[in-house]
Amino acid sequence: MADTIKLHDLEFMPYLSETEIGKIVDEVSIKINEKYAGKSPLFVVILNGAFMFASDLIKKVNVECEISFLRVSSYRGTASTGEVKEMMPIGTNVSGRDIILLEDIVDTGNTMGEIKQQMKDAGANSVSICTLLFKPDAFKGNYLVDFIGVEIPDRFVVGYGLDYDGLGRNLPSIYQIRPNT
Repeated sequence: MADTIKLHDLEFMPYLSETEIGKIVDEVSIKINEKYAGKSPLFVVILNGAFMFASDLIKKVNVECEISFLRVSSYRGTASTGEVKEMMPIGTNVSGRDIILLEDIVDTGNTMGEIKQQMKDAGANSVSICTLLFKPDAFKGNYLVDFIGVEIPDRFVVGYGLDYDGLGRNLPSIYQIRPNT
């Protein structure tokens, strides 16, 4: 894990190593396997950011399941626009299904709250939210985040699927923005 990295005009320092992320994914998979034993959930992966987390997590899920993808956008640079735009619809019928939304990070919670409501409105039996990273100090939602990998401070992070204007998704570790950058 590099000491610092530079993406565009910002510097980032190490936050979570690949090994630490692996342990977090293991812990989340155990909880999902327990809760969904005997069920057949539909995982809805929120693109682009959650693709690495979803890939590693779903390999450890031992319940019968299906996977679909939903692409939304609510960020520009390091800040949320406050507007959720659907870029690629799910394309799978969710009516009567137990849905697990897989997200890379929940900060304000606006995106997940809106998607969760859309799934309920479409007739989902249940909708759970599973996130690798959760920022409790930034969270404004009035709903439960069911599966949280780890809580982090309200600082911008990149790597392991998370990006800064398109860069950094391919990093196997997670980096946080350096103070004063």
